[in-house]
Amino acid sequence: MSDVPTTPVLVVDGSRESQHEINHTPYKVGRQPGSDILLEDAFVSRKHAEIVYEDGAFFIVDKESKWGTFLNGSPVKRHKLSNNDAVHFGKPDGPYIRFGVRSSHSGSTIRELLAPLKTDAGPNTAIERLTWLLEANRKLNNEGAVDQILRALIETTLNLTKVERGYVMLRDQSTGRLTLSVGLDSKGNDLTDDSTISHSAIKQAISGASEFIVTDTLSAETGVRTDSVIAQNIRTVICIPLRSRRNVAGFERGEILGVLYLDSRLNPGHLTKVDNDVLKMIAAEAAALVDNAQLAIAEENARRAQEELEIASRIQQSLMPRQLPATTYAKISARFVPCKEVGGDFYDVVATEDHIDVVIADVSGKGVAAAMLAQTLQGMVYAQMLSEQPLDAIAMMLNRFICTKDVGKYATMIILRLSKDGWLEYINCGQVHPLLRNANGIMSLSDSNFPVGLLEDVAFKAHKVKLEPGTRVLAVTDGVTEAEDLRGDFFGTHRMEQAFANSRNLDEIIGEISCFCGTAAATDDCTMVELDLH
Repeated sequence: MSDVPTTPVLVVDGSRESQHEINHTPYKVGRQPGSDILLEDAFVSRKHAEIVYEDGAFFIVDKESKWGTFLNGSPVKRHKLSNNDAVHFGKPDGPYIRFGVRSSHSGSTIRELLAPLKTDAGPNTAIERLTWLLEANRKLNNEGAVDQILRALIETTLNLTKVERGYVMLRDQSTGRLTLSVGLDSKGNDLTDDSTISHSAIKQAISGASEFIVTDTLSAETGVRTDSVIAQNIRTVICIPLRSRRNVAGFERGEILGVLYLDSRLNPGHLTKVDNDVLKMIAAEAAALVDNAQLAIAEENARRAQEELEIASRIQQSLMPRQLPATTYAKISARFVPCKEVGGDFYDVVATEDHIDVVIADVSGKGVAAAMLAQTLQGMVYAQMLSEQPLDAIAMMLNRFICTKDVGKYATMIILRLSKDGWLEYINCGQVHPLLRNANGIMSLSDSNFPVGLLEDVAFKAHKVKLEPGTRVLAVTDGVTEAEDLRGDFFGTHRMEQAFANSRNLDEIIGEISCFCGTAAATDDCTMVELDLH
């Protein structure tokens, strides 16, 4: 193997920079202690990638990382490296290296980037300006905040063009409309009113193939002199689309991200070809930065949502009894089938020598908030059942608690109390009606109350029914009856009664629901509890 030529690499991890010299290969990159380039980002794998030297050239090699390696924005498995290549790890805007680059200066604020253009001694040639621009791109990537990027874009272009004011409008991803994000005048004051700009220029820039630049509206063609241009005495109008450069799932290359709009009432200045080229280059780089920043925000939101989902799932799973009690006078069965979005279902059982108490409940809403309220209610109900409180008193206590806390939620609930002598006491608070199955067929226990936490100062009433030996009692949450197939039809009460009548156990009922839904995704938890009186 030939000697490895010592090669500089600039490492940028968040706000931190470090200089490395590659003098051996493989040069390892990852989160694992001992890596040549140690990166602590959560999206970086322990053994993420390597830089190798083969046949007189350096290559970046992804080591089957979970989130990928990106060379100049494109995912790669193995690729030859050239000087100034940017290699991002884990995400297209994650920690990265600049191959063959040494750190040229310190400082970390956007204001420092603008300093060269705020003086008469600033860049005067295309090469100098483009060199500054590439350095600005790297620094802006470190900052990451969209509003900072946009302010830097406006300040830079105002200084370059010498116009009076600038705006950036970004497209709202939900409505598709352009809305004002940042506006500044030449003195650095914020502008919050975009009613006086030329919206026709923006439309022409978006619908056209390139930017819209008019440096003298008085001598321009008639179509430029719109009402807003005339009313505001606007002499210079510059509007450049900010287009996405992505070509991955969810992002269409060339898609409009927003627009940069500049105008002035002063006498028109002269933009050289260099100025035009640099202006377009700045806008293109800013668009790429905004694109990356928006993707990073979306990824962060998705990560937080996933974390919330995992927390809610752990809370919900902790509510379910690990083992159901056994009695001599009845068999207890229960099943819980969660949906993708964690809801607020729970059940619990307390059994003594004389009776069995069962609660099955569904807190409104999804996610951590629903799971935490379910956790609280489960503990309260369990304590009340353990102390053999009357069922109506339990319901009143829960209703008072939820209403007092003003959490914006409620819960549907059934509590069953089966005595060994065959008496079943029950209270239904807005839940699907429980079913009885005996030798005479299926019977619905239709007596019901309001859900707990929905209204203050309501009364709750429990009811009793005598069961014959061999009777089965089924209680379910509405995730069972409201399970949908691909056409949007509900499983419904009638199908549930048929499934209960023809089943030998809860697994067969779940099988009927699964067969009905087919490949349709579940939209709510399915929870069911059965008591079988011996």
